[in-house]
Amino acid sequence: MKVSSKKAVLYLRVSTEEQVDNFSLGTQDELCKKEAERRNYQIDKIFREEGKSAKNIEGRPVLIKLLEYCRKNKKRLDAVIVYRLDRVSRSTADYLAVRKKLSDYGISIISATEPTGDGPTEKLIETILAGFAQLDNDIRSERAKNGMYARFKSGLTSSPAPFGYTKINGYVMKDEASFDKIRKAWELMATGTKSTKEMSEIMNKWGFKRVKDGKRFRITYKFALRIFRSKFYAGILSSSTYNEDVQGQHVPMITMEMYSKVQEILNKRNDLKFNIVKRNINCNDFPLRRYVKCSKCKYSFTGSWSTGKAGGKFPYYYCGNCKGLKYTSRKILHEEFLKLLKRADTKQLQLISSLLTNCVYNYRMKQLQQRRRISDNQIYRLNEQRQSIIDKNLAGVYSDDVFKEQFGIVDGQLKSTLMLKDSLLFEGYTIDAIRNYVKSNLDNMPHAFENLDIKQKRTLIGLIFPHGLVWNYPGLSIGKN
Repeated sequence: MKVSSKKAVLYLRVSTEEQVDNFSLGTQDELCKKEAERRNYQIDKIFREEGKSAKNIEGRPVLIKLLEYCRKNKKRLDAVIVYRLDRVSRSTADYLAVRKKLSDYGISIISATEPTGDGPTEKLIETILAGFAQLDNDIRSERAKNGMYARFKSGLTSSPAPFGYTKINGYVMKDEASFDKIRKAWELMATGTKSTKEMSEIMNKWGFKRVKDGKRFRITYKFALRIFRSKFYAGILSSSTYNEDVQGQHVPMITMEMYSKVQEILNKRNDLKFNIVKRNINCNDFPLRRYVKCSKCKYSFTGSWSTGKAGGKFPYYYCGNCKGLKYTSRKILHEEFLKLLKRADTKQLQLISSLLTNCVYNYRMKQLQQRRRISDNQIYRLNEQRQSIIDKNLAGVYSDDVFKEQFGIVDGQLKSTLMLKDSLLFEGYTIDAIRNYVKSNLDNMPHAFENLDIKQKRTLIGLIFPHGLVWNYPGLSIGKN
């Protein structure tokens, strides 16, 4: 038997979703070998690419190796045999690019199950078959997109279950091991007493671990922030792809009211922009630093903790410029400052009272208006969802049981939101009520000062003593213009 001088390589490919009998590598291998034998080709090498569903050539490492092999051996190779033309590519443009490259090497593409050749008619049929492959691929892609959108609209997520939930048969369910603890984290965050970083440390102490690529990691503050920004925990599916929110079918962990409250807390913190270099100025331990100046050199006081001979930490103010001067106890300096507050000028306090009244009133009104807008938007969206559930039930999409369950969730959230809106009464924040609130605090300035946070303390010091204070070793006096 005469050995053929024509040589061919086989390219076999099956993607993950196509691993069925008629597309298996074994079936392709058998049919391609028969076609090589029928056309009298000697098989030089076989290239197998399994589980690759890439949309372009760059995602097919074996196909790239085949093209490189053909380039290096173009003088002795005559053809590339495939089971079907769409094994090369389902993209018409990519297929024609591969065919041209092989044609430049003097190598033909042969299909074991379709009419192919180098004649004009065969080339036309080949191009049409490649076009059909792309059409089929585009239709599949469109169906997949429509299916994902329909799943989203029905309240089901295609993404992994968020922290505190687990996914069973495509449905998101409560993770009994972590659900209640994550809800507790939301409740703690809603108090406004914890930062995102502190919450991440708390969750780490609780033993939580985030899983990525099968590995377990500590909870970072950025990961905690993603949790507290997610509407999923309030029962809402939110999609940036569709720019749409829908009611989820999963059990909400928190109410929409709590979600809105946490967002308000996070947004306020984002609004507090400050210079990192100067952040230590607002030290809660030393509210008078930078405001009190040294009577000797007019240099600003700073503060620090000193370790005593017998142990323990003690707070002191001191001039950072004068050397050899004794530190001044924080207790003594603060006592002198509170005495000055008691003797604050009446007219000045009236001016401050008016200023603070307007600030507090405007701030509270702005908060109320913002929360009313959020509630109005939420009520509108929930009414739309409720009507959609009714329409789906009438159309037979939702069974009566599913309708009752979904309608009950949305109706409960709607009632809660309406109650929240009703509680946001503007009448409760009259200017007189605010004025009385401010006056009651200014009448006892030392007591009011002690109850302020560090930012408020420093603002008040600047208002009452705009020219600063001077420490006279001992004794505190008001600075001069």
